[in-house]
Amino acid sequence: MRALASMRGISKSFGGAPVLDGVDFDVFPGEVHVLAGENGAGKSTLIKILAGAYSDYRGTIELDGRRVRPVSPLEAKRLGIAVIHQELSLVPPMSVAENLLLGSPLVRAGFVRARAQRAGASAALAEVGLNLDLDGAVEDLPISSRQLLEIAKAVRLEARVIVMDEPSSALNAQDAELLFSIIARLKATGRGIVYITHRMEEIQRLADRVTVLRDGRMVGSREAARMPERELVALMVGREVDDRFPRHGSAPGSVALRVEGFSVRGADRSARPLVDAVSLSVRRGEILGLGGLQDSGASQLLLGIFGGLPGRASGRLEVEGRELSVRRPRDAIDAGLALLSNDRKATGLVLSQSVTANICAASLGRLSTWGWRNPAREAGLAARIGASLRLKAASLDMEAESLSGGNQQKAAIGKWLAADPRILLLDEPTRGIDVGAKHDIYQLMNEWTARGIAILLITSEMPELLAMSDRILVMHRGRITSELSRDEASAERVLSAAMGKVEAAEAAAEGKVRRC
Repeated sequence: MRALASMRGISKSFGGAPVLDGVDFDVFPGEVHVLAGENGAGKSTLIKILAGAYSDYRGTIELDGRRVRPVSPLEAKRLGIAVIHQELSLVPPMSVAENLLLGSPLVRAGFVRARAQRAGASAALAEVGLNLDLDGAVEDLPISSRQLLEIAKAVRLEARVIVMDEPSSALNAQDAELLFSIIARLKATGRGIVYITHRMEEIQRLADRVTVLRDGRMVGSREAARMPERELVALMVGREVDDRFPRHGSAPGSVALRVEGFSVRGADRSARPLVDAVSLSVRRGEILGLGGLQDSGASQLLLGIFGGLPGRASGRLEVEGRELSVRRPRDAIDAGLALLSNDRKATGLVLSQSVTANICAASLGRLSTWGWRNPAREAGLAARIGASLRLKAASLDMEAESLSGGNQQKAAIGKWLAADPRILLLDEPTRGIDVGAKHDIYQLMNEWTARGIAILLITSEMPELLAMSDRILVMHRGRITSELSRDEASAERVLSAAMGKVEAAEAAAEGKVRRC
């Protein structure tokens, strides 16, 4: 069978530094070819070459056996190549139909053919199984629907090669299942899917073949069935990783944080609270996991505790037995709390500033003298924190946006470690980072709990939630529906509670619910 797309001997350098060195890659009709590797391995550069974003490279590209060299993303689309990036290319104020037809509007004599445009948009949505209001603004859609809308755009363009870069990173479990069903449909139509992910369970479920890049070179490529997880991880990180989730629990200490009757309201105060009278406690040296589907209220709970929603949060907070009034994040920081947000680029870092400036951002008060900044102190603190996190950077004076995804995440964590917290609120600490960086963060979580730091953990990755949590509280529509010990927790029980089904299921099991 002839490949839909074939790349041979692809090499690319930036400023004299090679980022790809003689890489071969291809994708066949009706297959999912996973492109794996750590952040900075060269995956994005290879895909940008295929998509026409970079034209100054060495090597060749063939589509259906015909030599091509796309010089722009528009030309790549015309050739049948569509790339769905993590940073979506939708125009939020425009409608669903208008976004679906961006770059290829149906026009006759200079006028948009509105009826034909709606028909084409409806067909594209139907092909991927999406049910959206064509006239609704994209900005009103949840991020999960926007991600799936990008796939519908690729279908509308009749792309034969579709590249998906971390497409499930913003999806809950239900939407991820819809994504997987869409991929199965696309495979059945003979399209080739290039899939980039750091999630091992997705590779095992979706991949027909796997190609691994490391340091800009291809280090392995074969059928997924012949590449066991242990070997795949070793190829990606260049070393054996003995334990993917190295949780080393210790006996928890006294209660570090107690939350009682905590509620968070949305902008519309008449609507149901985003967090509804939640009570919980987490002990020193303990990792308390918060499970739930998208919009369960878990992120709003952490943000409210941290003072990030002034005027919208209410309830009682105690830190190490003392009542705490949090009106703003500074109050929480002074009390020893730190919040790692779930979007490092939007709220975790100032990407245009240096790594040092980002690490020191929450600690400038104690690093300054009489209100004057002390660059030497800042540099010393950033160097110590960077070393403790095993942060890899050519220089801590470089801009944070120049770091790989995993090292950006470490810089965001470093900002809060520099503030010397006693309670860490971690919202998706490993989102969008590679398996090696994840392993480093898991080891750091063990080190933090060994020092007595209490951790509240939100993660959408079920294996991570189950493996790293000492206890799990599951939320549904702003309320806690279940508390599970480490021994009791399972994917089935967490998902059932996340959908609000636990109480009914348990009552039925005990004979409390009459069966009809």
